[in-house]
Amino acid sequence: MNENPYAVRFRRKFGSEDEMGRYVSALYDVLANTIGSDKLVLRAGKMNALKMMRSGALPDRICALQRLVFEDPTLERVTGRASFRRVLGEIEEQLADLIAQKNVEDSIERKINTKMIERHQDYLKDLKLEALREDSGPETPATQKKLEELQQLEGRGLAASALQLMRPQSLKEIVGQDAAIRSLLTKISSPYPQHVILYGPPGVGKTTVARLALEVAKTRAFTPFAKDAPFIEASGTTLRWDPRETTNPLLGSVHDPIYQGSRREFADSGIPEPKLGMVTRAHGGVLFIDEIGEMDALLQTKLLKVLEDKRVTFESSYYDESAANVPEYIKWLFREGAPADFILIGATTREPEDIDPAIRSRAAAVYFEPLTQSQIVAIVGAAIKRLGAKAERRVPRLIASYTIEGRQAVQIVADAYGEALYRAKSPGKSAKPRKAENVLIAEEHVRNVVQAGRLVPHTPVRGRAAREIGKTFGLGVLHYLGSIIEIEAVAFNTGAPGKGSVRFNDAAGKMAKDSVFNAAAVLRAVTGLDTANYDLHINVIGGGNIDGPSAGLAIFLALYSALSKTPVPQDVAMTGELSIQGKVRPVGGIVEKLYAARQAGMRAILVPKENVREIDRTLAEIEVIPIASVEQAFRALALHKKSTRQALVGRRSIQARS
Repeated sequence: MNENPYAVRFRRKFGSEDEMGRYVSALYDVLANTIGSDKLVLRAGKMNALKMMRSGALPDRICALQRLVFEDPTLERVTGRASFRRVLGEIEEQLADLIAQKNVEDSIERKINTKMIERHQDYLKDLKLEALREDSGPETPATQKKLEELQQLEGRGLAASALQLMRPQSLKEIVGQDAAIRSLLTKISSPYPQHVILYGPPGVGKTTVARLALEVAKTRAFTPFAKDAPFIEASGTTLRWDPRETTNPLLGSVHDPIYQGSRREFADSGIPEPKLGMVTRAHGGVLFIDEIGEMDALLQTKLLKVLEDKRVTFESSYYDESAANVPEYIKWLFREGAPADFILIGATTREPEDIDPAIRSRAAAVYFEPLTQSQIVAIVGAAIKRLGAKAERRVPRLIASYTIEGRQAVQIVADAYGEALYRAKSPGKSAKPRKAENVLIAEEHVRNVVQAGRLVPHTPVRGRAAREIGKTFGLGVLHYLGSIIEIEAVAFNTGAPGKGSVRFNDAAGKMAKDSVFNAAAVLRAVTGLDTANYDLHINVIGGGNIDGPSAGLAIFLALYSALSKTPVPQDVAMTGELSIQGKVRPVGGIVEKLYAARQAGMRAILVPKENVREIDRTLAEIEVIPIASVEQAFRALALHKKSTRQALVGRRSIQARS
């Protein structure tokens, strides 16, 4: 039988009990050196081993040592040399583990202390540098030089731009928008101002009117706007945001330091900091969003929430309200939100359907009118006067022929003014300097600007006092801008009954093609002729897409004229949906179409009878002829039934002979 290894080692080490006692004392010393004398006494008290440790009896001292080493107060005394050997062997092994652990801990602690000392030195160095900066300021020679460069740039500048100089300075200087201005003022200058959306074509003064309207509203005794009420301007085309809410220039966002990086003062604590947006900057004033229809649909929905609550709330998963190092203003923003009580004025060239319905239902609508040629002429004349220049008599009307946008007209004036200055002869050294106020803008200067800018006449089609067979002028509208649609038709006798066809350019669109077939049906009902016996070709000059049925009347009259060889007046435009019963139905965009007809120099315009109430006929500057059927259109255009009937009878005879 093998002998216990502890017994073998013990017999080799100890020959007597005295030697054993000295060995136990040595183990006590090793333990005290390992954990410390103070900790040894405290542990002995906890392990109920203090008395046994101080006892003169060897079994008591061994039991106390065993409890201290294994930290177990339930261990009992052992007797017999064999038991002593076993217990002392176990104590020896455990002490070896404690010593090894203590050495590792000491090594780690030394490394930690070294790092702490290094960091403490860095911290002291930072404190010294901060103290020096406080005494000498944050500036260095390099930063001071950059500041001086910026100051030099600020001190250098050019004169006000021509566009800024020619911009209207009061509402009275706005041309052609009296009704819209009056409507806007009634909505925002009352004690209870409303949100407003301005609809209309580009370049008619929506932004300028919104800015000036706030200044007028501030002067009213009952206005809620303070004298310093802000006007914050933004463009819906540039308002972009991060769906993770890290950036949102409109509503504001939260700078999460852990996610996005920290400012230096928040670097150690990681405090999220709310960033205020335009809606808060506009608090108490007006937030103007140009091209609001171009905004992201979800951003429009978020804006609606702010309009309802009149506050902006912030959230962050890194925010801890109970943290002691959070500044009070950040607690306030997370707890209360940021105020956002403002009046929204949006402007758009899009249709109302493109705006969020919820926003549209909470905002009043104000419509700006397209500008007429005479109004553009007035704008051009005022712009030339503000420049202190002169112009040849035909210059304003020449510029008006290239645009119906006030902004673009003013831009052409500015370019022509620069052209005139550039082409003026430079004075000699002895001659007096040429004054800019004496500049004469000539037609040649405008034509050079037009050629350089690749501009084309806005309305190349012009009404004329003549009649043509198979040609009519329809009217279209796109984004509040009306346009003339030239429609022409020809008819050929096929010579074979029922072999005819109808050709129509596909680019005009499906709805326009439906209008062609409706017109063919009405044509058969009116004339008694079977259009299947003719080759009919209808063309929309320019190939534009007609997204709607409003060209039905113009297509019918073009076909009728071509088939009957009846000339149609070329100074009358027309619009209206044609039913297969020959009724002329109402259409949309009638005001814009009226402006287009007037811009093209038309003498009159045929409109559906139900649309007439939309037109202020006193301001139309063109004859408005209401019609409800094709028969009334015949009478309005003086298409004589006698001559028409004779032409049709002749065609029938030709068809019969065939």
